[in-house]
Amino acid sequence: MNCEKYKPTYILIAINVAIYIIGAIVGGNAFTTGDNVVYQWGQVNLFVFQGAYWQLFTSMFIHASIVHLVGNMLFLLIFGLRGEEMFSLPEFLAIYLVGGLFGNVLSLVFGPLFISVGASGAIFALFGACVIYGRRSVRQSILGALVYAFFLFFINTGEGVNIVAHLGGLVFGLLLGYLIATRRKPSEEPVRHSYSAAMPF
Repeated sequence: MNCEKYKPTYILIAINVAIYIIGAIVGGNAFTTGDNVVYQWGQVNLFVFQGAYWQLFTSMFIHASIVHLVGNMLFLLIFGLRGEEMFSLPEFLAIYLVGGLFGNVLSLVFGPLFISVGASGAIFALFGACVIYGRRSVRQSILGALVYAFFLFFINTGEGVNIVAHLGGLVFGLLLGYLIATRRKPSEEPVRHSYSAAMPF
């Protein structure tokens, strides 16, 4: 919509990839991120409680492995480019960054022993915002969007997955996307397209 000049999706992907490369060099392994990088820049909740508050933000740009990175960047590309069609640059960044931060804070509250990394919470926020905005902006029922959003959430649960951060990002994205759609004038709304497939993060 208003992000076309800046292409924030490509910038975010480049930042994530660059940080992974730096972490690989520091950790000495191209395929997995070393514990020293995770403990310093990932979200180690015990450390956050001791004052490492920056981890709530930096953990969104740290990935456990190259497979983790590629999977997240694929879905950031899909939902990021969709979000660029729908939201202004400030809206886009608020959904992504604050949504990811909200998910991390939620996991801090409900999982004091968690150690987590990755952009999935922020990507879920983008996904939720896009889905709900696409329905609400054309004044259609949001029930189908909610069912679809939570279906994707539940199929992405499993061992080692920080479902609390995912849920926090998703809920934040749904709420902010709904609010933006409600406040925006019909003349400001572009044509929407529905999603036909979902894949796990």
